[in-house]
Amino acid sequence: MKIRIMGGIIIGIVLVLVAVAIIGGLYPGASGARSQATVPQAKLPRPEHVVIVIEENKSYTQIIGSAAAPYINTLASQGASLTNMHAETHPSEPDYLALFAGSTFGISSDACPNTFADANLASTLTQAGASFAGYSESMPVTGYTGCFAPANGGSSAALYARKHNPWVNFTNVPASQNLSYSSFPTDYSKLPTISFVIPNQLNDMHSASIGRGDSWLKVHLDGYAQWAKTHNSLLIVTWDEDDGSKSNQIPTIFVGSVVKIGLYSPLLNHYSLLRTLEDMYGLPYLQQSASVTPITGIWQQR
Repeated sequence: MKIRIMGGIIIGIVLVLVAVAIIGGLYPGASGARSQATVPQAKLPRPEHVVIVIEENKSYTQIIGSAAAPYINTLASQGASLTNMHAETHPSEPDYLALFAGSTFGISSDACPNTFADANLASTLTQAGASFAGYSESMPVTGYTGCFAPANGGSSAALYARKHNPWVNFTNVPASQNLSYSSFPTDYSKLPTISFVIPNQLNDMHSASIGRGDSWLKVHLDGYAQWAKTHNSLLIVTWDEDDGSKSNQIPTIFVGSVVKIGLYSPLLNHYSLLRTLEDMYGLPYLQQSASVTPITGIWQQR
């Protein structure tokens, strides 16, 4: 009788444990676990500086191989060009949020303002003892929170738009990290660990030609691109979204001392890029970045 009772107790315990495991899998939020499977951390290079430039609204085929973008194609030939990179959605704002904080936060428009208290790339870098800055061209002052900044001379055309500046939306990112592009250092060794450069809406291809954006990039970032090749640093040029298509395929280029030159075709998105930055600096994974793999295969062996 005692054996039979003990056996029943053991079976009961096993069944309870199985049920808990199943419930935990179905409802991982109940135990504080992530809602998606976490991909193991990859060992990636750790550049001293990463500068990410975000361009606007152009597809892969509009840029790569186009005579309208001679500098960008030269840059692609000097580094790793990702041939199967895709944005998450349309329009712009949720894609910027995806890259910066691992989620679109349910945003489906370019509405302004939005405010979040969630962890993000800037806050996790700061907590890890690293540094962050966002440099937005034509933003009038440090810490600016307005939705738009008009062109000089009183024009109603907005050169700066908050929808292209994701860090300003987060209450845990200090105003001192929300900078105008005029603060971008000429001594590149003084750059933060990770920084974003956001050209204004004429120079990012949003409201003007590909050629204008290409020329702006050459004038303003080629110096850093060439410096990065010899200073353990990295330039990333990517786009928020394509020209509105369903495939949403965008160009993305990596240039720097840690990069192997070539074309790379794995299926990737903004979460993949965020995950790559997180693995570089040992940062916690932000929302959707936990369930994607980082960008590998493009790095120099060390």
